[in-house]
Amino acid sequence: MGIIPSARRLQLRRITRHRISRILLLVFALVSFFDVLQVHHGIRSNEEREPTKQGSGNRRSRQQERIYITGLHYNDGELLRNHWMTSLLELCDELGPSNVFVSLHESGSWDDTKEMLRWLDQVLEERGVARHIEVSDESHQDVIDQGFAEGEWVETSAREKAVRRIPHLARLRNKTLQDLIELNKNGVKFDKVLFLNDVVFTTEDVMTLMETNGGEYAAACSLDFDAPPIYYDTFALRDSAGRPDQMLWWPYFRPGPSRDALMKNIDAVPVTSCWNGIVVMPAEPFVSSTQLRFRAIPNSLAAHHLEGSECCLIHADNPLSKSLGVYLNPRVRVGYNKKAYDVTHPKGSWISTWAILRGLWVNRLKTWTTGLFWDDLVQNRVISKVKKWEKEAMGNSEPGVFCLINEMHVLVWNGWAHI
Repeated sequence: MGIIPSARRLQLRRITRHRISRILLLVFALVSFFDVLQVHHGIRSNEEREPTKQGSGNRRSRQQERIYITGLHYNDGELLRNHWMTSLLELCDELGPSNVFVSLHESGSWDDTKEMLRWLDQVLEERGVARHIEVSDESHQDVIDQGFAEGEWVETSAREKAVRRIPHLARLRNKTLQDLIELNKNGVKFDKVLFLNDVVFTTEDVMTLMETNGGEYAAACSLDFDAPPIYYDTFALRDSAGRPDQMLWWPYFRPGPSRDALMKNIDAVPVTSCWNGIVVMPAEPFVSSTQLRFRAIPNSLAAHHLEGSECCLIHADNPLSKSLGVYLNPRVRVGYNKKAYDVTHPKGSWISTWAILRGLWVNRLKTWTTGLFWDDLVQNRVISKVKKWEKEAMGNSEPGVFCLINEMHVLVWNGWAHI
């Protein structure tokens, strides 16, 4: 046998590398093709048989339920005028005026939100809808002054005192539940509580959401968008393992049951917590001996530069969360503006081929590289602060550790800030 010349060996190496590259490229293309095909099939097959379109029986049963509708508004005049009020009125017509109670609260707005809600109050009265719509002149500065007086402040890294935002929001949300509690004492019962954020929605969205998992849930949430494809409420959403998102666009979650269910576009993606625009919950925990209420984490824990959403902590406290489950329904997509709503409701699949391809590979790369290391680093930092707080006083305990983030949310005169 003769010795292969060096030039020939170099040529063979190049050919081998070229073949390997082509094989890898082919494998990448095939994996990507089948990924996209599988996801598109799941989206098409599941959205073609949405619960409210699948049969009228379930929908009629929902129409016979009594629904307590609640929401908060702040500088929402344009949204109320152009979308929200019309959608609410249509929803009340669909459910039946005698089957709903509307409880809304507004405070501190400087646009025409107050005027819009007063007009809505009159229209609901004309339609025979029971309601309690409260508009208040209390400003954020009033709340800040009150917060200092009541000790609901934290010291920032700049050694300045600031009033926390979450206790204020929890109080407002609980205020909108007062009529539910009082009516129950007087024998007026409700089946579900519907929390409507300041979003663009339709009656079909709400009816579909109420049918999540066949109507069996501790909470069912929509998916919310302000600037698609990025989803909005990162503060409240946690996957089935209690972890925050891995990315802001589809498929959002780390590998696990939540991501697997989302990729199939089923109507009940299991999560530990969600809020995300519209939420439906059974009324029972709010009116029973459980006395479920919105809350914030203690000031002493927040002082460690930690915060948790009242809309996440409610699931940590809800005794039904473990027995019935908390679900995100990706078939119900709402927007904080009309453009966001329209973009997430195209004629075809709501996730494009490019979005699926990019999302899956970015998700994989994050998981294979920095994802696990960075997640552990961030989570361990939060947990170490909680453990330090637990040692500071007897009885210090927080069931909603999965809700916590390494931030402070404080009120300012014209809104809020995170520091």
